Amino acid sequence: MNEHLSAGGVATSAPASPAVELRNVVSGYGSTTILRDVSLAVPAGTVVALLGPNGAGKTTLLKTISGLLRPTAGSVWLGGVDATTLSPNKRAGHGLCHIPEGRGIFRRLTVRQNLALQSHKGEEMKAFELAADAFPILGQRLNQQAGTLSGGEQQMLALARTYVRDQRIILVDEASLGLAPILVDSIFAFLRRLVEERNVSLLIVDQFVQRALDMASSAFILRHGEIAFEGSAEAFKDRDIFSEYLGTGAH
Repeated sequence: MNEHLSAGGVATSAPASPAVELRNVVSGYGSTTILRDVSLAVPAGTVVALLGPNGAGKTTLLKTISGLLRPTAGSVWLGGVDATTLSPNKRAGHGLCHIPEGRGIFRRLTVRQNLALQSHKGEEMKAFELAADAFPILGQRLNQQAGTLSGGEQQMLALARTYVRDQRIILVDEASLGLAPILVDSIFAFLRRLVEERNVSLLIVDQFVQRALDMASSAFILRHGEIAFEGSAEAFKDRDIFSEYLGTGAH
């Protein structure tokens, strides 16, 4: 445990580094800049909601954190480590797991093969058990080709990766997109379980804004690639904030 001396000479625990921190990040695609001087932090062991209208840059921000995009300026930190130049695989080694929009599974492989690829070597059976514990339906689908699963089952398979690998920094991009209400309930129940049982740090983007806020301790609103508002989740209960930054159609 890191310690430092207070003004009175008493040893106290040093504050933990944020699980994720962006410092003045500029990022985009080729010559197109999407994120402009973005700074935010996800404290260790907390849930933070990332909100904003379509096209605001939310997916770009998550890709920049996970290493799929390299910022043209600024830096990305994971648990106090400068990860700006690290590959996605190296960032995964620091406990980062990115569940992208659109499932993020190997559609031509079976459920079993998908889980085996995501497990640690020699722990494949454990991975199957953990996935089935998190989502029992996956235990019944182990030999089924992943691409033939329903949309909800594919999302469960994608999310099971966080449970199988025991990653501690989770980025989730629109996990509920296109799912029936009962499946949305299952997805959010799993995310809550992940937070409560594994003490993960979670940065969540989701169309169901209020559900994301119900889980979160704080939130950021991204607009036109810039942080337009930040505050506690409680502060976002003010409908004026939704009207001004997200539009009155926010769920």
